[in-house]
Amino acid sequence: MSIPPPIIVSSLDYERLFRLLSTCEYGHPVAPGLEAELERADIFEPPAMPPDVVTMNSTARVQLEGEEPKLLTLVYPRDADGAQNRISVLAPIGAALLGLSAGQRIEWPTPAGMATLKVLEVTRQPEACGDLHR
Repeated sequence: MSIPPPIIVSSLDYERLFRLLSTCEYGHPVAPGLEAELERADIFEPPAMPPDVVTMNSTARVQLEGEEPKLLTLVYPRDADGAQNRISVLAPIGAALLGLSAGQRIEWPTPAGMATLKVLEVTRQPEACGDLHR
């Protein structure tokens, strides 16, 4: 397995996600991976977030190895809706997507085995749109 790319997380997302993790049921399969991602992240204040980083409620064009590119929006579990491509941060692909920048790729375990995810572009990021407190 390759070394994971560096990731950036806003201080607001960092705080909210750690609160979410504290309420997760014991044994949630993605929680330990998400916690590890948060622990290795560089933390930025929302106004300082680079516009090409996937933050919570961002929409990005991504590509899983061997599949066509698709638009995904990274959301909190209560807002997840697969039919609308709104992916929970507690889904394997959601936890992998958090904090990546356009052009980065990461290998991530999925129920079917290891998958490679690449962020092609961030098409909407709340911080870049001035929505700093969502």
